[in-house]
Amino acid sequence: MENFSKLSVATGARTELHDKLSLTGAEISINNLPAGTGVPFVHAHKHNEEIYAILSGAGRVVIDGETVELAAGDWLRISPAAKRQFFAAKDSAISYICIQVRENSLEGYTKDDAVL
Repeated sequence: MENFSKLSVATGARTELHDKLSLTGAEISINNLPAGTGVPFVHAHKHNEEIYAILSGAGRVVIDGETVELAAGDWLRISPAAKRQFFAAKDSAISYICIQVRENSLEGYTKDDAVL
């Protein structure tokens, strides 16, 4: 396992993968909000953009005062400075992945970075 890490994740409220997978270029978390609940704080970032993948359920995110409805299959990118807060729908839990990476840090895409 020198060149890879593998992990099975339980269904806890939040699982951060940076230490568990020894990540060096991204922060990834798996988040589960029960129906009618929300993240208890508004936040922004200094340098990291966030990419969200909605895995299941429904909810909403408030970004700089604008409400965006969310459902399974949605993907969302939020710039670092935007203030955000996530909520599950009143009648549905929501499960999502959050990927944080430094904004403007991508130096190449798969076809440019791959070695065959």
